[in-house]
Amino acid sequence: MFQSFDNPIDFSNSAARIGALRKLLRERGVDGFIVPRADEHQGEYIPPSAARLEWLTGFSGSAGVVVILGDKAAILVDGRYTLQVRQQVDLAVVTPLSSLETPLSAVLEAEGAGKTIAYDPWLHTVGEVRRLAEILQKVGGKLVAMADNPVDCIWNDRPAPPKGQAFVQDDALAGRSAADKLAEIRAAIIKHKADLTVLTDPSSVAWTFNLRGSDIAHNPLMLSFAIVPATGEAQLYVDPEKIDAALEAHLKPLVALRTPDRFESDLAKMAKQQIVALDPNLAAARLGEIAASAGGTVVDLADPAQRPRATKNAGELAGSRAAHQRDGVAMVKFLAWLVRQEPGTIDEITAAETLERCRVEAGEAAGMPLVDISFDTIAAAGPNGAIAHYRVNRESNRVLGPGELFLIDSGGQYRDGTTDITRTVPIGAPDTLMRTRFTQVLKGMIAISLARFPKGTRGVDLDPLARIALWKAGCDYAHGTGHGVGAFLAVHEGPQSISRRGMAVLEPGMIVSNEPGYYKEGVFGIRIENLLVVTEPAPIEAGDALMLGFETLTLAPIDRRLIDATLLGEDERQWLNAYHRRVREALSPHLSAQDATWLEAVTRPL
Repeated sequence: MFQSFDNPIDFSNSAARIGALRKLLRERGVDGFIVPRADEHQGEYIPPSAARLEWLTGFSGSAGVVVILGDKAAILVDGRYTLQVRQQVDLAVVTPLSSLETPLSAVLEAEGAGKTIAYDPWLHTVGEVRRLAEILQKVGGKLVAMADNPVDCIWNDRPAPPKGQAFVQDDALAGRSAADKLAEIRAAIIKHKADLTVLTDPSSVAWTFNLRGSDIAHNPLMLSFAIVPATGEAQLYVDPEKIDAALEAHLKPLVALRTPDRFESDLAKMAKQQIVALDPNLAAARLGEIAASAGGTVVDLADPAQRPRATKNAGELAGSRAAHQRDGVAMVKFLAWLVRQEPGTIDEITAAETLERCRVEAGEAAGMPLVDISFDTIAAAGPNGAIAHYRVNRESNRVLGPGELFLIDSGGQYRDGTTDITRTVPIGAPDTLMRTRFTQVLKGMIAISLARFPKGTRGVDLDPLARIALWKAGCDYAHGTGHGVGAFLAVHEGPQSISRRGMAVLEPGMIVSNEPGYYKEGVFGIRIENLLVVTEPAPIEAGDALMLGFETLTLAPIDRRLIDATLLGEDERQWLNAYHRRVREALSPHLSAQDATWLEAVTRPL
């Protein structure tokens, strides 16, 4: 199994740990400390050695920050985790807040007057530190960097940093050579009139050098930094234990390999009297400190690998289509199996394990083995489905009972692509409210699938399309409608998204998820998710301008038992019927006779 169902979360020690942290802060003469869920690379997915927020508070979500003051502590989370956080932290010690309603800047403005608030400059970006320092200065407070993280000083059993083996991603799968990508990055540095940049995002390092790693669970990433000068040899800082002979031979013509302990000193030398371009939203503040202290000039430049990484080339898109067909076979096998089980006879863990086996079998049958799942499967029955990022464990494990909904959000990592799919199915007969809300969510999902839009459109512009049917019913959901997805990289990838924060322009080749939802606390959750790729501009009959659109990559049936067809318009009905016909035609040849017969029945036209 690629996932564990043990429950390591325990906030029983949270009060003692926060107390020890406060004692250390007093000894250092500061009034508070900020602990984000972040590592030195500012990634969403972090190794156990960087899970400081979880160790301190018990909260295991993928985004959050806690502010520890002398007499209070507040943990800020977004809408995905408002229910989860209250289950995982000691509410007598830590107060949960919505990061949308009360962002970190508001907490510091309200609580920071006259106070000295400390932070770890490796765990906050250049841009974030600028903003927070200005806010504290306005209220008479001060933001100070600490040379060592005080949490690490009290974390006696902190895990060691990962040393996962890295490997080459062949050019045929990557679609471009690493030399070609390096040339594009250097051109961006020169265009920006800079002398060098630092690649801090492991996804960008992996993409640039056509390598993959195994340092982060479910994400094929190698934790490393790279310094890329406009001219001259690039430097890659990585633990040599992660590099075998084959990868060393691949990298040798491209980049000089350096041990991580040389990174800071090398950056200081290379930055002297040079213009150093850093991404203010990705690069750790410590990097700016190093460059400036060495006499360099720090300028803002968006990670030059990020946008070309996000706009998939023809080879990557071909791989993604193949991965999704393979993944669709696994999903159909799983869904057909699930329908054959009597309500009340299986539980969430059994479902997650079965789906993983289906992916393994589908990959082996197609000659492209499953490398990993792309995240811990969200297998949520009944009220657990209302927790948007619920993760089943042996304590929370729930039987799929009659009259409930079952939400399963999962994905696979294959060498040719990354998948992410959510389906919601009824266990037994659904009630009217379930069918109504499911159909409203489906209408939003179809609206995004059918969207046509001009060049320059951002995700924030499309996000309301997914919500309007729910809004009309007085409902909404507290997460984004879609995130970017990598090509055998991280399942969450920027800069693209479809959300209220989706300010990046959508460009052809970008892969995004399409996953509106509805969550009734204590009762059920609904989400339907497909992955889409932005298509090239094309004419519309009798139209005046070329319009971009979406191609749906995901192939799996949407449960007709939950659809109230009277709520669908003709264009929505036609889309669903066409989608189901495509699913049936693409997957049936790869299924057993029993599963193909089932698929034929569940994809018949409305």
